[in-house]
Amino acid sequence: MIRLYHFPLSPFCRKVRLTLAEKRLEVELIEERYWEPSPDFLRRNPAGKVPVLRIENKVLSESQAICEYLEEAYPNPQLMPRDMDMRFEVRRLCAWFDDKFHAEVTSKLLYERVNKKIMAHGNPDSKAVKSGAGRIKYHLDYLGWLLDQRRWLAGDVMTLADLTAAAHLSCLDYISDVDWHRSATVKDWYAKIKSRPSFRTLLADQVSGFPPPQHYADLDF
Repeated sequence: MIRLYHFPLSPFCRKVRLTLAEKRLEVELIEERYWEPSPDFLRRNPAGKVPVLRIENKVLSESQAICEYLEEAYPNPQLMPRDMDMRFEVRRLCAWFDDKFHAEVTSKLLYERVNKKIMAHGNPDSKAVKSGAGRIKYHLDYLGWLLDQRRWLAGDVMTLADLTAAAHLSCLDYISDVDWHRSATVKDWYAKIKSRPSFRTLLADQVSGFPPPQHYADLDF
C-alpha cells in the first residue's frame, strides 16, 4: 500500500498526486494538518512539511524528489524525457513554479486567502494579495509564450513540468484567482490536463469553509 500524507490545497501535494495518478498507482490519501504536526508525522518528516509518501518500507519527502523517485521506480508512462537537454528544461520549469511562482503568486493568494484562516494566523495581508494578483499576470504571459512555441510546456510531450504548473494553477483556480481569459493558449493547455483521468480526484476536493467555484470542476470552463 502506498500512502500519501497531504493537504488538499497544497500545490506540492497535488503535484505528487498527479504523478501517482498518471502512473496508475493506487494510493491512500491521508490528510495531514502539517501546521499542527503530531509526533508520528515529525518522525516521518522532521521538516514538518507535506507531502510525505510512504511506499513499502520507505518514507519520502519533498515533492520534486518524490516525483523523480516515482519516475525511476515506475518509468511508464514516462514523465521525464530521456534527452538530457529536455530533462534540464523540465527541471527548470518545475523549479520555476515550485520556487518563483510559489513565492510570487501561490503564497500571496492561496496562503493569504485560505491557509491563514484555516491555521488561525489572522486576516489576509491586502498588500500581499494585491502583489500576487499582479504577478500572476506575468506568469500567465510567460506560459502563453512557451506554449506558442511548444505543444506542451517543455516540448512536444506532456512532462512533469506540465503537472507541476497545473498543480499550482489548480489550487488558485479553486479560489477563482486565475484569469483564464488572459490567454486562450494557456486555457486550452489547462483544459487538456484538466480533462485527464489523473485530475479527477483533484476536481473532487473540498476544503471546509471554502467551497470551490462552479467552474472549478467543469471541463468546459
